[in-house]
Amino acid sequence: MVMLSLVLLLLSVQWSWAQEDPLLPFSEHLDLEHKVQLKWGFNEIQGTILFELTVNTSGWVGFGFSPKGGMTGADIVIGGVGPKGSYFTDRHAGGNSMPVIDQKQNYKLLSLTESDGKTVMKFQRSIEACDENDLTITNLPMKLIYAYGQTDDIMYHSTQRGTKELNLSKYMPRVNPPNSKYFDMTMINFTVPANQTHYHCKIMKAPTFDRKQHIYRIEPVITNFDLVHHLLLYRCPPSVTEPFEAECYTSLRTNLCMETIAVWGVGGGAFELPEVAGLPIGGNVSDFFYRLEVHYNNANKSTGRVDNSGLRFHYTSEFRQHDAAVLGTGLVIAPWYAIPPKAKSFLTYGLCDTAYIPKVLETPRDLQVFSLMLHTHLAGRKVRVGHFRGEKQIDFLAVDENYDFEYQDVTNLGKTKTVKLLNSLLLYIKMSFLCLPAGGLSTSDEMCLAFLFYYPAMNLSGCMSLPNATTLISEMGTPDLNTWLNMMSMKTWNDTSINQYQQTLKRIDQLVVIADSFKNISRNTGLIPNLSVIPSAPCMSGCDTKNLALLWLLLCLLVQFMQKYY
Repeated sequence: MVMLSLVLLLLSVQWSWAQEDPLLPFSEHLDLEHKVQLKWGFNEIQGTILFELTVNTSGWVGFGFSPKGGMTGADIVIGGVGPKGSYFTDRHAGGNSMPVIDQKQNYKLLSLTESDGKTVMKFQRSIEACDENDLTITNLPMKLIYAYGQTDDIMYHSTQRGTKELNLSKYMPRVNPPNSKYFDMTMINFTVPANQTHYHCKIMKAPTFDRKQHIYRIEPVITNFDLVHHLLLYRCPPSVTEPFEAECYTSLRTNLCMETIAVWGVGGGAFELPEVAGLPIGGNVSDFFYRLEVHYNNANKSTGRVDNSGLRFHYTSEFRQHDAAVLGTGLVIAPWYAIPPKAKSFLTYGLCDTAYIPKVLETPRDLQVFSLMLHTHLAGRKVRVGHFRGEKQIDFLAVDENYDFEYQDVTNLGKTKTVKLLNSLLLYIKMSFLCLPAGGLSTSDEMCLAFLFYYPAMNLSGCMSLPNATTLISEMGTPDLNTWLNMMSMKTWNDTSINQYQQTLKRIDQLVVIADSFKNISRNTGLIPNLSVIPSAPCMSGCDTKNLALLWLLLCLLVQFMQKYY
């Protein structure tokens, strides 16, 4: 009886998620008639990808990857629900003939159902190839093939087949609603100073809309690709009521606007929001001013360069299910946090403890994170965002083991990850350098940031940390802040003192700062947890047994249920 109740509960949870499965955020019809639909999601950290194939047939269905779009060399799965139950096999094709069953079954069947003339097959595999008959799912567009029959006798598919090229891991649906429009927020004829680093800020109003619109795509508008390093758009609090333009962080007026709305980094392109979420504008947010921040990296100190760079926002009046938002996380820039000379590598940490969000918001919600952009300057080499519940690490939100300063793109996580209000996020950056980068705005200084794209939107602007200055100075044996700052610039550091400093930074208490959209700030304390490495999942072992597939489905649903409600 208990098991039956659990099954019914799990099935009810599955039904409630039918319109929005956080594990399958991407969707494409593979044919023009919309008889074959593929949904998918992936986890790059664990090295797995999940598929759900829906085909308008009561017969067999096939799906796979092909080097050139045909049968030869294709990596294929075939399944269906027949008179004797479900069947599912991992196969490969040597030519235009019946695909051969692989000796190693590296796809795992999760569920296979047939009803109302439709067959739905849900399965998982490793992103990497597991044997010579599998194809690795790359970061480039791949040719997907499909076929199906009207019966469960697997035979020639006739015209019931097709090919479609998709980039599964860098997917951008390019949805264009019939009533979509766009507006730009850019600099206008701004002459870039002949300085290596310049942050310019422009406070302005967006177009006025009578009712709320949803932004679904953000594109960079770049005049000088060799000068523009990154773009940020912030929403200002209601106290900002006039346009203004000046160098950033030199006036209180620019410092007031800190709620991140959009972000673009060098090397990045257009960013498409998922179909369930859009950035709101208009309606009750139409009267807000916005601050556009452009970081100019004028390495050659060129003179007389005029710039009109900024961002283009595509919007629609067709509402999506959720309002989306952006949350800045990471390490607060502070003068007493610098990297000592002679350090060949150094570890930097930023802590966001979401348990403190209720201190600044009346109705806080869990964050459903779907995309993320990592940001450091020239010293960053490895970047990881660890996800904790209590003191236990449960996942990574993102990992970049080969961070590239020249390529800072907003990345889809592959599936929606829930960050609960009792969670914490640890941003870890391994740095490598020959000079002394301090925390700061210049490209030669350093930053440690991660911008999280999430829904439902909350009035949050930041969740960051910095080491407690008083504790740091005491632990390092210096009498005051000035002495410590002088010590940071001296050349007397060695491997022992550098290691002591790094261990001290990680061990001492951190000041965790949560800020809402209206500059209300909660200051709290926290400790840096230990960050581990989660190994990639091993290659799957296939299973065509119906009972085991059902058991696996129930276990998956149970895990999702526990993550959602506990």
